[in-house]
Amino acid sequence: MTVFFLPAAFAAETLSAQQARAIAKEATIYGFPLVDNYRIQYSYFADEHGPNFKAPWNSIANTARVYTPEDKTIQSPNSDTPYSFLGADLRTEPLVLSVPPVDKGRYYAVQFIDLYTFNFAYAGSRTTGNGAGKFLLAGPEWKGTVPKGIKSVIRSDTDFAFVFYRTQLFNPGDIDNVKRIQAGYKVETLSQYLGKPAPTPAPVVKFIQPLTPQDERSSLQFFNVLNFVLQFCPTDPSEKALMERFAKIGVGAGKPFDANALAPEIQKAMQDGMADAWSAYAEFKKNDLDTGKISSASLFGTRATLQGNYLARMAGAVVGIYANTKTEAFYPVYFVDSHGEALNGSNRYTLHFPPGKLPPVNAFWSLTLYELPASLLYANELNRYLINSPMLPGIKRDADGGITLYIQHESLGPALESNWLPAPQGPFLTALRLYWPAPPALDGQWKAPAMERVQ
Repeated sequence: MTVFFLPAAFAAETLSAQQARAIAKEATIYGFPLVDNYRIQYSYFADEHGPNFKAPWNSIANTARVYTPEDKTIQSPNSDTPYSFLGADLRTEPLVLSVPPVDKGRYYAVQFIDLYTFNFAYAGSRTTGNGAGKFLLAGPEWKGTVPKGIKSVIRSDTDFAFVFYRTQLFNPGDIDNVKRIQAGYKVETLSQYLGKPAPTPAPVVKFIQPLTPQDERSSLQFFNVLNFVLQFCPTDPSEKALMERFAKIGVGAGKPFDANALAPEIQKAMQDGMADAWSAYAEFKKNDLDTGKISSASLFGTRATLQGNYLARMAGAVVGIYANTKTEAFYPVYFVDSHGEALNGSNRYTLHFPPGKLPPVNAFWSLTLYELPASLLYANELNRYLINSPMLPGIKRDADGGITLYIQHESLGPALESNWLPAPQGPFLTALRLYWPAPPALDGQWKAPAMERVQ
């Protein structure tokens, strides 16, 4: 076995190319959600001159529209609920988040996501109701006193967090109502809320340039970005041994990573390890996700619910980063048809809901289509990216009272246009979203229908 010596900045021990490859694979699977999350957070909250900038840290940005194919930063976005965004920098002090009263019958949710992409808390219709409230969002080091008027304290395990608001839009004419609700979403630092002087601010962060989605899969700079993000992620006790192992290839919180300082054999081994990680993802998707052996609902949640399944966390980031925990939204995803063949617009498909078998929800459901490989909304002549339950009054019923949706590239003509979800000529996937799913969806009593190819 050939043994190489890494520079002192990377490791104090020898490492074989085989070992470097194995650790790089593991670190890629572990780190991809952090690196891709950073790409998005950088574009939304740090890159003030970029085309996707939303607002500075600790400020809310409201988007009073649903997403379209022009929105290309987040893969597999929904197009049902206008978004509001908050990039939370919790290093100096906590934030106080205020929500207004939301009219009964309108779904809204506030999702709290840490740098690992764990969904660590929720507020909104399902969890805290539609009444007004104030929530204290604190970082991992805060040990202060909770002031009066706070409904609950929400604790992030990382110094930065992403707060993702979704506000239901019933139809295009409803947008002004959504705007009024969004205007009621407020954020203050704790000192502002208390009317006291602000504490000494945390050091200014010099945010590094993120990688492109393509380079995230192959460039060794992936590990430099991972190291940058990890400095804001206090090591969880369960991952201490993992971090010690990653340190052997130079991965660690705040460490400099210089791929050029590595021996050529180690560089190649680590690139091979990255490729191995993506091969593992492809196999997981093909054998587990595409077949339905593992539900996409198993890819999202808290650290406790994912139980160290880093490949599942990686898959969640790839197919739909920032997706909800299943109790908030349940996602049967169609990658393949009933015969296990990948969906492609060269074919025609139907999705049939028998009478009384529509998705069981407390809020609403939708079926959204995404063009592959980018997993973005598909531009089409109808500007229709989904079919959802608020559209039911205009959808044609089958003779037995059920509903058949048609997913294909060609128009069906005026008679069935209401039931048509336009597809591209090439590969695509569809995602069935059940917002605030009812018990039959969660306990298995209700099953999503198969995507049937029309012969």
